[in-house]
Amino acid sequence: MENLNSLSPIQNKRMTCYGGVVAAAALPSPPPTTLTTLPSSPSNTFVRVREVGSGGAEDPNTVVKQSVDGFKWRLLVSYDGTRYKGWQFQQTPPTIQCILEKALTQATKLERKDLHLVGASRTDGGVHAWGQVAHFITPFNYDSLDSIHAALNGLLPPDIRVREISAAVPEFHARFSAQGKIYHYKIYNDAIMDPFQRLYAYHVTHKLNAAAMREAANHFIGTHDFSAFVNSSRNDGMPNPVKAIFRFDIVKMGALLQLEVEGSGFMYRQVRNMAALLLQIGKEAIPPDIVPKILATRDRKELAKYTSAAAPPHGLCLVAVKYNAEHLQLPLGCPTTSLGRHHIVSKCIKWKQKLRTS
Repeated sequence: MENLNSLSPIQNKRMTCYGGVVAAAALPSPPPTTLTTLPSSPSNTFVRVREVGSGGAEDPNTVVKQSVDGFKWRLLVSYDGTRYKGWQFQQTPPTIQCILEKALTQATKLERKDLHLVGASRTDGGVHAWGQVAHFITPFNYDSLDSIHAALNGLLPPDIRVREISAAVPEFHARFSAQGKIYHYKIYNDAIMDPFQRLYAYHVTHKLNAAAMREAANHFIGTHDFSAFVNSSRNDGMPNPVKAIFRFDIVKMGALLQLEVEGSGFMYRQVRNMAALLLQIGKEAIPPDIVPKILATRDRKELAKYTSAAAPPHGLCLVAVKYNAEHLQLPLGCPTTSLGRHHIVSKCIKWKQKLRTS
């Protein structure tokens, strides 16, 4: 079993947090990589994969198009979303999925349509991720994942990195197997913006009342219809608006105010809309008890009375995705999970010394 010592798991008997916790300071300074693979499953590595249609991420009625035989691989991906138009595939302007698929096609020599790359969360343009999860399919197996891992990161731009590659059981699906997600929204609350935070935190000069924001955030916890906090998605239709929020913490670290929300799932711009309302409450423009009143209306127009737009995307980061433990098991006989290669300087020194003596 792989070591889980750098992971702070959510306390749940059947769920495992796949991803990591983003650093409190800035996105470029992440915590140590987390290992999340579990003991081998008796399932055969070779699987029949169902390619799903283009329905919403939360839509249980998505139509199955076809079946494909192959080996399934799970990716843990981090990216700085500043330059990209979100996750979902499109070539112009570029998206994370587009860039990752180009690297995969070069590394595997497969066509895009044969990879069946799927992400757990279709993050919006400008949104970052420390713990995005994806899977792809190949018709062939790998004896070792270190080489393709190194090749992918060599082909990807420096603002996108594959942190981990592992084999996945047939039942695993990056999007539909997800049981929960954790997002952080960062606010830099000071008169002068820290230039090192400008790409990863929203600058607010108005002094915020963190206690009022915490009181308001508590109203989100529980199972609610979040119709009032969702924007119409581009092509997803209207997924089930009833979601469960497990926790919503407001963490103050000097000038940095971090909104940490964990839930069963989130709809299009839901987190940013909740953050926008909390900002108005923090400015003491409206009271904390406005939250249940807006929720009860189930009407997006009601939220618009208090905040006209969602909070800017660059403050948001997908930190981790949660799955049932059985979905993170490794197939029997699969290659070892790759966490990247480490170069050992001492070997180079010994080799040079050997050359001098020969």
